[in-house]
Amino acid sequence: MPGGVGVRVDKWLWSVRAFKTRSSAAEACASGRVTVNGEPAKPATKLKVGDLVEARRRERTIVYRVVEPIDKRVSAPRAAECIEDLSPPEVRSSADGLDFARRDRGAGRPTKRDRRDIDRLRHPD
Repeated sequence: MPGGVGVRVDKWLWSVRAFKTRSSAAEACASGRVTVNGEPAKPATKLKVGDLVEARRRERTIVYRVVEPIDKRVSAPRAAECIEDLSPPEVRSSADGLDFARRDRGAGRPTKRDRRDIDRLRHPD
């Protein structure tokens, strides 16, 4: 952390492995999917210890509290020490009506009815 003034939020999200690339973290910030302490964050927003960072990725929201502001990508165990994960548990529901599309390994081929349902999902025309 140069000069002790903080680290950019896009660099920090990439460093703690919340995003695969720094550019994808910066894009998430620019598009308004990242907030710091409840305020929308630009990629250059500075973080300090104790800040609360929320980021929406696909259908999941991650919530991290900054324990250590790092700006270099580190190993996964080391990255886990730099965050406090406050993310809500991921909700998996079978009420989405797609149970026929999930098949157990070794369950055999789909039935004709299953195949037609899968085709309807792929081609909703």
